[in-house]
Amino acid sequence: MSWSPKNLYNVWRRSVQSGDKFDDARFMHPSKPVSLFQQRWKSKTLTRAYHGDHINEKIFKRWYLPSTLPDVRPRKVKPQVSSIGLKQWARKDDVADQEQKRLEEEEKKGMAPVGSLMFTEVERRIDVLIFRSCFASSVYEARRMVVHGDVLLNGKKHTNANTRLAPGDMITVDPAAIRFLQPKPEAKAKSEAEAEESAEASSEDATKSAEKATEPPETHKESTKSKYAITPFNLPPYASAWIFIPAYLEVSFATCSAVFLRHPTARPGYSEIPTPFDADGEIMRLTWEWYADRHTRMRSKRQLARMPENRGFVPPPHLVRDTNLSPTV
Repeated sequence: MSWSPKNLYNVWRRSVQSGDKFDDARFMHPSKPVSLFQQRWKSKTLTRAYHGDHINEKIFKRWYLPSTLPDVRPRKVKPQVSSIGLKQWARKDDVADQEQKRLEEEEKKGMAPVGSLMFTEVERRIDVLIFRSCFASSVYEARRMVVHGDVLLNGKKHTNANTRLAPGDMITVDPAAIRFLQPKPEAKAKSEAEAEESAEASSEDATKSAEKATEPPETHKESTKSKYAITPFNLPPYASAWIFIPAYLEVSFATCSAVFLRHPTARPGYSEIPTPFDADGEIMRLTWEWYADRHTRMRSKRQLARMPENRGFVPPPHLVRDTNLSPTV
């Protein structure tokens, strides 16, 4: 999760057929036969290199991996129960027609790409959401903003980068911490040189006329106005092609804030999880097969006490009483 030119170039090499790393994600290559274990391990490596590589693997399996993937298929049409048997038999053909239409529509559109939804919990992290809001050029820079106290969560200073937000939470970033809004070094040096020249001109004018010495020179006024009239906006190289806002975020660049609206979801032909891989392709499926039998299912009370802050999780009352956990809303 970075706009670094080298990182974007490597992603392009892996995702485009003309790239020299495209064969790394092709497991059925005739010249390179690999076992099923190698396919799953390679798929896990590729996906984890992009989705939450700054999260420890043990922590990811315990807290950020869902136990099951959601079923987003359209529900089956159930016949309505009626007290009159005649109406029930009369509506039987209508129900059969509706069920047939549902099956035809499901076959036409295909299944929803739910494979990428295994990273839903990662997308809820506050540092990842800052990166998705285009306030930082990488998730590592977003994490630094949170740790250094440049981020507000619902109007209060927040320094825990592991926090998972709940729908309705708002994050605000200090404009002084956003590098896009800072002047470039070349422009800053140029403005300083112009300021020095204007100062020299003002000193010469002061020696010529004592009356004009008290008034600031016009050149200095013009340079000051041009320096603070418009806020600079300087994007890093190759970033324009990767700037997008997910549908579950509402971003306001005027106030440098964003609201987490809802959890990411998927529908036939579309997935809201930003990923460079196919949302329900072979790599995602093999990754889920790798983690299906390896993620931690049993969590003790001591492990629950060390759980990263999850604003959408309310522990059961017996755990709150036994481990002194406070439910979060």
